[in-house]
Amino acid sequence: MKSFYSFISEAWGSPREGYVGALRQDRLKAWRKDLTVQRIERPTRLDRARTLGYKAKQGIVVARVKVRRGGLRKSRYIRNRRTRHMGMAKITMAKSIQRIAEERAGRRFRNMEVLNSYWVGEDGKHKWYEVILINPNHPAIKTDKDLNWVCETSHRGRAEHGKTSAGKRGRGLMVKGKGAEKRRPSIRSHGSRGK
Repeated sequence: MKSFYSFISEAWGSPREGYVGALRQDRLKAWRKDLTVQRIERPTRLDRARTLGYKAKQGIVVARVKVRRGGLRKSRYIRNRRTRHMGMAKITMAKSIQRIAEERAGRRFRNMEVLNSYWVGEDGKHKWYEVILINPNHPAIKTDKDLNWVCETSHRGRAEHGKTSAGKRGRGLMVKGKGAEKRRPSIRSHGSRGK
């Protein structure tokens, strides 16, 4: 017997089809008019939020963040050199767009820590992520055995220090085993050969 969450995850597996696809255009029209960081009552993707640690209780807030799309583009200038040596091709960002969304939410809600985030939509210009934030000073969080680890001082500024899932991915720490020796304790260790 399938659970309720499995039906939600199946629907979000192909977000352009089914009931998610039917709601998509109306949602995007409304989201474009919202603020860049918009607090919302409940998660759009309940299954994903629960997987990442969300609970419907005091001290936890969900915010939808709008971020621009696209990589770093650089125009080709005329300087008598090969394109390869111009620094034009393959310019990748140091931070992913998801990390930028988490940092924006963290700056908007200064008394809270970013727990995690997940993708909810995109159009030609923007991407939207929902960010789960936790108040480490709230009594309901301090007494929660699953979430009270956020109250430790080592987790201050999680988004800015790259301690979320998206941050660890960007720092190259999600790779384990052979080939990951130079990435720990950080990508700048071992003569900056970590990444």
